[in-house]
Amino acid sequence: MSTKPDIEFIETTEASGCCGGGSCGTGAAPAASEGTVTTVYKVTGMTCGHCEGAISAEVSAIAGVSSVTAVASTGLVTVVSEAPLDEAAVRAAVDEAGYELAGTA
Repeated sequence: MSTKPDIEFIETTEASGCCGGGSCGTGAAPAASEGTVTTVYKVTGMTCGHCEGAISAEVSAIAGVSSVTAVASTGLVTVVSEAPLDEAAVRAAVDEAGYELAGTA
């Protein structure tokens, strides 16, 4: 008679960054469509995928924004929108996420 172990082992890889894996952001820039504006901003303080996700969530809430890609390793945030965005609105969103907008890249 054979018995099965009570514990199942799952192979994992060591996590990095404060979010435990860095899987929050993809690092890929969004593709721009015709009739949209793509702006790249420089943001300071991002260190991991959790940071990317926090910034993306706040900036995505701005009216007219269709996609946001934040890349912690470069500090760049690419925003695709229907029209040019008010930099004060972007700055407020980045501040709300806990980071600092350094300007456009």
